[in-house]
Amino acid sequence: MASFSRVNRRNRIKISVRKKIRGTEERPRLCVYRSNNHIYVQIINDLNGSTLAAASSLSKTFTEQIKGKKPVEVSKLIGAEIAKLAIEKNIKNVVFDRNGYLYHGRIKAVADGAREAGLNF
Repeated sequence: MASFSRVNRRNRIKISVRKKIRGTEERPRLCVYRSNNHIYVQIINDLNGSTLAAASSLSKTFTEQIKGKKPVEVSKLIGAEIAKLAIEKNIKNVVFDRNGYLYHGRIKAVADGAREAGLNF
């Protein structure tokens, strides 16, 4: 029996997208996870199975910056932060993995923030 909940739908989309997207050393995967309250972003090399950089709205460096801001604005800041961390590690090109979420709202804001800060995808 198939269940048609949002979580199952997202997981089906996530699996089908991950069949096509792989992060390499030259072009790692920029993966976004969105919870109800926070957003988490990682840059992952799938060949080694290692996380090269990570940023989230829970990190202590953002507590003052995100106070009183809307979730979309916070997501844009997180995108800019992950791009800054990636450029410090000499990563300029990535593959964007929206992780089964629609490219809209906070997910789009992360992508826009990362692009504006210098990442190419």
